[in-house]
Amino acid sequence: MTQILVVDDEEPIRELLRFNLEKEGFEVMLAADGGQALEISHSLMPELVVLDIMLPGMDGLEVCRIMRQNPKLRDIPVILLTARAEESDKVLGLECADDYLTKPFSPRELVARVKARLRRHGGNAKGIAVGDLVIDAERFEVTRAGKTLDLTPKELDLLKFLASNPGKVFSRDYLLDRIWGYEFSGDTRTVDVHIRHLRQKVEADPANPSYIETIRGAGYRFRQTVREQ
Repeated sequence: MTQILVVDDEEPIRELLRFNLEKEGFEVMLAADGGQALEISHSLMPELVVLDIMLPGMDGLEVCRIMRQNPKLRDIPVILLTARAEESDKVLGLECADDYLTKPFSPRELVARVKARLRRHGGNAKGIAVGDLVIDAERFEVTRAGKTLDLTPKELDLLKFLASNPGKVFSRDYLLDRIWGYEFSGDTRTVDVHIRHLRQKVEADPANPSYIETIRGAGYRFRQTVREQ
């Protein structure tokens, strides 16, 4: 049975989410603060974490960052919950997490997001090798010239999608919908930020990229033929 960890300091919200997730066949674990969340994640390795940002002591963003820095936990999908709806908070949250939901929200929407994220996380895995870059989606690992790169799950999703469709140009709006799984209510800076971070990790010269091209006025594409440095 798929295990979901729900982290929220408000008991009514925890119980509401547990009820709706269990109704869909998930096994639900609960935590009321960041420390409990990390302890449970380490010991039980849930398939997904629903994580409130506004927690006492260590907030949800810090919990998410700690998970991403831990090789054991870094690939667990995280959906952030928050009462803060400002666009800057969304961009900041998506830098770490896989999805973002603003309170108040519909439990049905949360369940749909959980299912969508689990489908993406456990989708058809395949290896892609181009130039000196090797993407092993099954092992959640990317190497360049034999060296393992430190990518976040979101960066891996983005790189894998672009590399699976070489030569095709994708708009920022399309990438938001395809990679994040829902329509982003704001501008598309989050895609630019992720592309910038991705280039810093996969490109020998991020200012003169060999893999991920910017197509002015259109979006991004993965080169069909990798340019030699």
